[in-house]
Amino acid sequence: MSSGKRLPTIEPSSIKNKAKREEIFLKQKHEKAKAKRQRRLELKKEEKDNPELREARLRENVPVTQETTREFDEAVVAADDGEVAKEEEEDEFAQYFNGQAPKVLITTTPNASKPTISFVKELVSVIPNLEYVKRGKKFALQQIIQFCRNREYTDLIVVTEDHKEPTHVTIIHLPSGPTAHFRLTRIKGGKQISGHGRATSHYPELILNQFTTRLGHTVGRMFAALFPQVPEFQGRQAVTFHNQRDFIFFRRHRYVFRSGKRVDLQEIGPRFTLRLRWLQKGLYDPTNGEYEWMYKADLETSRRRVFL
Repeated sequence: MSSGKRLPTIEPSSIKNKAKREEIFLKQKHEKAKAKRQRRLELKKEEKDNPELREARLRENVPVTQETTREFDEAVVAADDGEVAKEEEEDEFAQYFNGQAPKVLITTTPNASKPTISFVKELVSVIPNLEYVKRGKKFALQQIIQFCRNREYTDLIVVTEDHKEPTHVTIIHLPSGPTAHFRLTRIKGGKQISGHGRATSHYPELILNQFTTRLGHTVGRMFAALFPQVPEFQGRQAVTFHNQRDFIFFRRHRYVFRSGKRVDLQEIGPRFTLRLRWLQKGLYDPTNGEYEWMYKADLETSRRRVFL
């Protein structure tokens, strides 16, 4: 012991006695945490004396995630891509970013169940100028589309259900498309969220995260075109569409400033998850429509491959 040599580390798994094995495991865990804490304090002191060390550490310490290790995709749009920016200045959504107010209608499948209607009412509280029209049995979707075009609606949202639960959302941009169809999962109404806030009629701020490809830009702009681009900041409400590995997470919050520095968030609800199933050029046409993109199981060759 006096020679200063370290004894070999005992592997807890090699100890047959359960009580002793647990004791050794907890002791080793404590010693590792103590060494880690000590190293962190030493590093903090070194970086305080030399700020360049901290900058170098942060620059090199890039976390390994599925987003940072995603496969290279030529469809990813660079921040300085002038060609895409020029196209978006003239696309079917451009007018809604230049002051035109959207006018949106939402409906369901005929004889929709209570959970579906409840979800639709949540959306009505989220999207300004959204009008809900109950759908009768005799109205086909093509008739509803024509009805909306005649009355100058800018978008039509259709919520469909299966086994009396909402399962899909279709967004049809008017008057000439495109049309996007999403799988709908993990719905949680505002009243089901613990400590939820109460929504107001103010126009919310819109946050679109990680829609990086050309397809992602189209989908993100479809969402943006549903909301007036004139948020009312006094309402302090923010609506977020966050894309992560092609799953689009929806959240709505109210933010509160504390002492000028700290910001607290209170979730208002609802929350749900969307996943794009297909994107069709033009208006909804299941028979002769031209699909710009369609999900297929064989596209998922890797978890690091994403499309939005």
